[in-house]
Amino acid sequence: MKEPLAPAVLERLFLAARTYNHFDGQPVDDATIQKLYDLLKWGPTAVNCLPARFVFLRSKEAKQRLIPCLLPGNVAKVEKAPVTVIVAHDSRFFECLPTLWTAYDAKAVYAADPSLAAQTAFRNGSLQGGYMILAARSLGLDCGPMSGFDNQKTDQEFFPDGRYKSNFICNLGYGAEGGFYPRGPRLEFKDVAQIL
Repeated sequence: MKEPLAPAVLERLFLAARTYNHFDGQPVDDATIQKLYDLLKWGPTAVNCLPARFVFLRSKEAKQRLIPCLLPGNVAKVEKAPVTVIVAHDSRFFECLPTLWTAYDAKAVYAADPSLAAQTAFRNGSLQGGYMILAARSLGLDCGPMSGFDNQKTDQEFFPDGRYKSNFICNLGYGAEGGFYPRGPRLEFKDVAQIL
């Protein structure tokens, strides 16, 4: 039997982790972004489909392309964050399956069923977005995920060929002291779960 993770690790990943709106200004370097991906890529997805695609916006010029797509309340957050990630998914993820999944011809299954492919891309891309947040926290980064933006405008700006679809955006950096709202309550197990 594997040992549970140490309490300090659980604190960082879940119990003390917060959604940050303000960061301390320390930059996030290329090596950290690469490590982030090298961790998150190991999270499980259906038939190892790995549909998520990540666009890391760090330069002022890159962020200016995203600004018109944001709700007004999120503009300053993005402008001041060291990195903003567009978490998207590849609608044609199945083209990589001959390399990623060799147990059977899964590419043919998804290529023949656009509805299944769309559901699979969104669901598993969302999972990978969650893995990204956990990977970031494990590397000492803080996260500010958000959905307050126009997906259609974002896709037109960053993915004009229509293949990739944005899901959510997430600011990354080193959180500023008090850079978050008071923590909200959580629902209890009895309210949301059952054991059958």
